[in-house]
Amino acid sequence: MKQHDLRGLYLVTPDWDDTDCLLAITGSALAAGAALVQYRHKTASPALRRQQAEALLGLCRRHGRPFIINDHLELCRELDADGVHVGGTDAPVSQARALLGQDKIVGASCYGELKLAESAREQGASYVAFGGFYPSPVKKYTFVTPPELIDVWRDRVDLPMVVIGGMTPQNAAPLVARGAAMVAAITSVYAASDPDAAARQFCALFPGG
Repeated sequence: MKQHDLRGLYLVTPDWDDTDCLLAITGSALAAGAALVQYRHKTASPALRRQQAEALLGLCRRHGRPFIINDHLELCRELDADGVHVGGTDAPVSQARALLGQDKIVGASCYGELKLAESAREQGASYVAFGGFYPSPVKKYTFVTPPELIDVWRDRVDLPMVVIGGMTPQNAAPLVARGAAMVAAITSVYAASDPDAAARQFCALFPGG
């Protein structure tokens, strides 16, 4: 399986139809050091989704960073993006891996459940995502993931872990210290008064990244 440096700020896009604004902030965050970008727009039309995905893919290519598409396996394959992220109600990891091959990144949302993470690993996941750890203005979680879960996963499995849910540079710091490999952020970057500064603060949590 192709190795990617899965460590640092994991930028997830908001449900924005304004492609120019989306590209501007994403480009700024990539320049600041974001590790990878996930395109996630739950309400986009197929035409807009493809347009934005193509533009973001080109932007990530210019910065030499992986580009991930949320859920849409066929779009990932058509555009030759770097991988997909699947949730609990999306295609299983095994299906994504079989469709996309061994060189692509396949990430899985595991919420607060170790069993889901272990299953994703067995099916060939490249990383697992746990959360939400904090209240999120974007995703409404019906649970709170305990930070101790990071310790259990870190000691049990050598597979990168993403932490999600209401992340800020301040509240993400203790989770990174526990062993989180990536911090997923949407609002804390895209809705920040200074997105570039916000991205740099996240990136500073990963010295040498």
